[in-house]
Amino acid sequence: VTVDASKAPDAAALQKFQEAQGQFSSALSRLLVVSERYPDLKASAGFRDLQAQLEGTENRISVERSRFNEVAKIYNTSVKTFPAVIFAGIFGFETKPYFQADAGAEKAPEVKFGFGNEAAPADGK
Repeated sequence: VTVDASKAPDAAALQKFQEAQGQFSSALSRLLVVSERYPDLKASAGFRDLQAQLEGTENRISVERSRFNEVAKIYNTSVKTFPAVIFAGIFGFETKPYFQADAGAEKAPEVKFGFGNEAAPADGK
């Protein structure tokens, strides 16, 4: 894994990114809840493809969160270790914050889609 230190986020940028991730998760949850009301939408191949893509996106985000934190840990350890701590102080290298997702963000919302034994309401409500 290669990280360009000049592009490493500061605490404010990381907080802004985390807020955007929270908004994404919230929007996804609302989409899945709304889809419960429309059986025809749930049955469409396009919607199923969208769901699969969103699930894949969430998985990729989770993997990258973990990678980011691994690299941040290595970087933070190196700037605190002698003799690098001397050069880090001289050149202004500071520790970087870890990415901390909101509680429950690692799990996609559970939604029943009326497949199999579950009957979807006929009126879509």
